[in-house]
Amino acid sequence: MLQIEIDGKELSVEQGSTVIEAALKSGTYIPHFCYHKKLSIAANCRMCLVEVEKQRKPLPACATPVTDGMKVYTQSEVAKKAQKGVMEFLLINHPLDCPICDQGGECQLQDLSVGYGKSTGRYEEAKRSVIGKDMGPLVSAAEMSRCIHCTRCVRFTDEIAGWQELAMTNRGEFSEIEPMRGKTLETELSGNVIDLCPVGALTSKPFRYDARSWELSRRKSISAHDALGSNLIIQVKSHQVRRVLPLENEAINECWLSDRDRFAYEGLNHAERLAQPMIKHGGEWHETDWQTALAYVAKGLQGVSADHGANAISVFANANSTVEELLLAKQLAAGLGVNSIDTRMRQQDFSLDAAQQGALWLGQSINDFGSSNAVLVVGSNLRQEQPLLTARIRQAVKEGMGLSVIGSSEQQLRMHAAQHIAHPATWVEVLNQLAAPAADASEFIAATAKQLAEGEKTSIVLGADAINHPQFAQIYAAAQALAAATNSVLGVLPQAANSVGAEAIGFKAANGAVNPVSALNGSQKAVMLLNIEPDMDWAGSEAAKQALLQAQTVIALTPFQSESLRELADVMLPVTPATETSGSFVSMEGRLQSFHGVVKPYAQSRPMWKVLRVLGNELALDGFDYTSSEEVLARACINSDSIVSKLNNQVQNPAANNLQAASTLVRVGGVGIYQTDSVVRRSAPLQATVHAAVPAASVHPKTLAALQLADAAQVVVKSGAASVVVAVVADETVAENVVSLPLHPQNKVLGAMNNAIELGRG
Repeated sequence: MLQIEIDGKELSVEQGSTVIEAALKSGTYIPHFCYHKKLSIAANCRMCLVEVEKQRKPLPACATPVTDGMKVYTQSEVAKKAQKGVMEFLLINHPLDCPICDQGGECQLQDLSVGYGKSTGRYEEAKRSVIGKDMGPLVSAAEMSRCIHCTRCVRFTDEIAGWQELAMTNRGEFSEIEPMRGKTLETELSGNVIDLCPVGALTSKPFRYDARSWELSRRKSISAHDALGSNLIIQVKSHQVRRVLPLENEAINECWLSDRDRFAYEGLNHAERLAQPMIKHGGEWHETDWQTALAYVAKGLQGVSADHGANAISVFANANSTVEELLLAKQLAAGLGVNSIDTRMRQQDFSLDAAQQGALWLGQSINDFGSSNAVLVVGSNLRQEQPLLTARIRQAVKEGMGLSVIGSSEQQLRMHAAQHIAHPATWVEVLNQLAAPAADASEFIAATAKQLAEGEKTSIVLGADAINHPQFAQIYAAAQALAAATNSVLGVLPQAANSVGAEAIGFKAANGAVNPVSALNGSQKAVMLLNIEPDMDWAGSEAAKQALLQAQTVIALTPFQSESLRELADVMLPVTPATETSGSFVSMEGRLQSFHGVVKPYAQSRPMWKVLRVLGNELALDGFDYTSSEEVLARACINSDSIVSKLNNQVQNPAANNLQAASTLVRVGGVGIYQTDSVVRRSAPLQATVHAAVPAASVHPKTLAALQLADAAQVVVKSGAASVVVAVVADETVAENVVSLPLHPQNKVLGAMNNAIELGRG
């Protein structure tokens, strides 16, 4: 530790610290623009100039390392004069448009100009004007004349997002921040440059001219769109969500936010939002009141139970539902004698259930995972499934983590990683080879096995492609054996915000009961769908459609009246998304996080836990007298300790299924990053990004040649009775006998991933 003095205050600081870091830790504020604790040092703005004893001129605090015995003065006349001089230069060309600037009221330049600027300027020449830039549908760069060239945005795209998409061109007064090679901002973390910009040069395009900062109420919440559990600040005006920002939490999302979490709110008030209960009569939908609708639902469930038994009823919920909603749904099912409950609508293999010892989770904290020496990822499109966790992995790789990935197509991870591209049918074999590598093993097998065996702390994680694999149990068993052989931590990357919570409270059928796959045989006469859109959220979407059409009654508790629900359901009850209800999620690391609704429910919609509570009363079931969501947790004895006690990644003797042959043509690609849930799918800005564009089918050239499709521009993709015409591209980074085609509304009829499909000419 070094002993230094800042403004007369003696401090002990670590070797290698800079003056600004030491000052901030001591509570001394030094004005700055370009410095950011998560980015490299640029020393562009010079606003942090301070006086250092025995130095001839002021020094930038962000780029000056501390030395033993150093004396720093941040408030001296020398420092203040230097800082005021820098401020005068920064304001020379800055436009006087604060009254119309979206950054007004929360602008760093505006704030510091009060303390370090002058009321009048000496510069009389014309201010320079910079033409606005097109950075895509999420980030507005229309007023780049405001830019002060701090280069935070440039460094973010390069260092955190992993691919430099912005750059500063030219020199002097001709300097401009521009997209690289004329492209728009395409990273899935692009919205963070809005937070980083200290002026109004980069702002939120969806939020543009929508409200002033002082008009907004700020409320804390939790992300409902992936299992990381990102902490949010949701800003509200006139009972509508107007903006979503990150709430800093170093243990989870640090100070960042994915675009999916930041801009999904634009789908909350979509035109398809269900305003009041609706019942279908004679093929026509009619609006009704809550009492009539709930009585109709109760009568339908009681009728099916009386005529066909409780085994003919299923309750399926989206894993983005809160712990409280799932607890009440489980209690409702138990009251009716229903055993068929589940949230794993995209999963195909449930044979692991009987072997599980507890809920599957990451296996460790997010921080511990990020500190691994080596990580093996099996079957995960990382940037697509877990954008912020991928950013954390990227930083760890920079610091020496060894990253290996087993997949069916090469990923653009924007970091150094060893990737083994193989047909999904061979993944079990690859894992077995890693556990006992042969002398003539491939470079990937040898290097990865060595990293896992010799690393002090190593991790193995299974992603969505592995979880949704038809032979998930065998893949998991092989990964568990590898983890045991290498002393690695085994975990999974859950697919939804509350996947871990659903498993922890036991929201799945007991052995032998109907699951989301076996329910497609037409045996279910009554199906309750809790926040599920069958055409996008169910692995076998076309089979699910036919099964639901055969059902006697389909009850949908949903925020939106989608086309598929209007066709398949008999009654739709409007429930609220996460922003309009209180509840809790359990993240991938087993962290229980509770939140409150930030706006009142839309129209006649109600929180799902309240709907289920009243439905329980309508069915005359015991125990449905809750007065708050907190009471639901309390009665179920659910807290952080109880959740942790239910987490266990160990399985014993899982059942084995026959593996596919590597010669089988299968579809991979996972769920598109902006197709994950009903709110995200309705966010217009997210759907306008390149990530939401209709995907082409990527196929290895040898596979196309074998199918005599090498010259085809479009192909017919068939899965069972369903077919769709898609564009096709030859791609050598895709495994042979594999078709990479992520889930999108245009190809939703094809159903599950890792299933056998056919390609042919149109």
